[in-house]
Amino acid sequence: MAEFSTVAANGHAKSARQDLFESPDLYSVDDLLTDEHKLVRSSIRDFVKKEISPSIEEWAQENHFPYHLVKRFGDMGAFGPTIPEAYGGGGMDYISYGLIMQEIERGDSGLRSTASVQGSLVMYPIYKFGSEEQRNKYLPKLASGEWLGCFGLTEPDHGSNPGGMTTRITDEGDHYVLNGAKMWISNSPKADLAVVWAKDDNGRIKGVIVEKGMEGFTAPEIKSKWSLRASTTGELVFSNVKIPKENILPNKDGLGAPLMCLDSARYGIAWGALGAAMDCYDSARRYAMERIQFDKPIAGFQLVQKKLAEMLTEITKAQLVNWKLGKMMNEGKATTAQISMAKRNNVAVALEIAREARQIHGGMGITGEYPIMRHMMNLESVVTYEGTHDIHLLILGKEITGIQAFV
Repeated sequence: MAEFSTVAANGHAKSARQDLFESPDLYSVDDLLTDEHKLVRSSIRDFVKKEISPSIEEWAQENHFPYHLVKRFGDMGAFGPTIPEAYGGGGMDYISYGLIMQEIERGDSGLRSTASVQGSLVMYPIYKFGSEEQRNKYLPKLASGEWLGCFGLTEPDHGSNPGGMTTRITDEGDHYVLNGAKMWISNSPKADLAVVWAKDDNGRIKGVIVEKGMEGFTAPEIKSKWSLRASTTGELVFSNVKIPKENILPNKDGLGAPLMCLDSARYGIAWGALGAAMDCYDSARRYAMERIQFDKPIAGFQLVQKKLAEMLTEITKAQLVNWKLGKMMNEGKATTAQISMAKRNNVAVALEIAREARQIHGGMGITGEYPIMRHMMNLESVVTYEGTHDIHLLILGKEITGIQAFV
């Protein structure tokens, strides 16, 4: 993606940074896509090349969240693409949604996080579990990028065990009072609203819409991240926050509600991680063709070809997994275990491809002249959030054995 188009014999870049990305497609997966899918992908790819690639390395180096892109994502239909058009969404299918996430994460995982949190973790629960009044009030503003949202489930002491949460809503008659804290929340410092999960007086988990400006609600930013540096991450802190009763999501409660949101988000991650993997592979292939050692391109050496061949093999398998999973999502047949397998596999594959691509780039691979190290650092977060690598292993283990191993 954002790389230098030619490399001198000493390994130093010679020309201006350009986004020269070409998508690998060894098994002609494009033949499985509709014209609409290809149009969606093309529009987002062009957007990434023009508005993300030229500046992403600087944003990451400076730990800068490009907030101006929030409205642009809204304009491009990247927020809530599967939400019905009546509420401002795109009314698209899940393969289109996946392709949007793939292309944005090819640009940067942190920016894909911004988009997928907005769509899967904020708009999705309001649409799925909210009242008609809540849908009409919030979804159009979120879809357009006028408002940015965040999702509050993880707590300082409860990550992989969300059911152990201690955040509470107390019924005070004509309103609720919210107390507690959430941690590692993408978008929170800039968010206009938060969909927060808390236990009521009966210990039942409820979804709560908390708006910026409510007294007692703060969202301090988490500083000094080495990963997802072009996105904004923070906490959510609630100190006797007065919540109107109409801000409770009425149509589903219990732990199953936020877990349904996570299924949607994990699906998007499976596609997004593939985008990062493709970007690393494409950059490594170009570099190997241009970097001269021992009087020939390093692409001519067996071990470099081995790395590239293994990268392309794993990318091709992930492409087919994503397409089939997208079909099942469209049919309403995809299970949590199937989504978990795709998320876990594709992120692990992307991380390994980033590491191998870094080796092909040699010393240049650790610099901001190429996207490799940024992708690698980002993926170290992606492999942990929305369910850790090991938790997804155990979700699949339960599917295989019928025995839950993590309680």
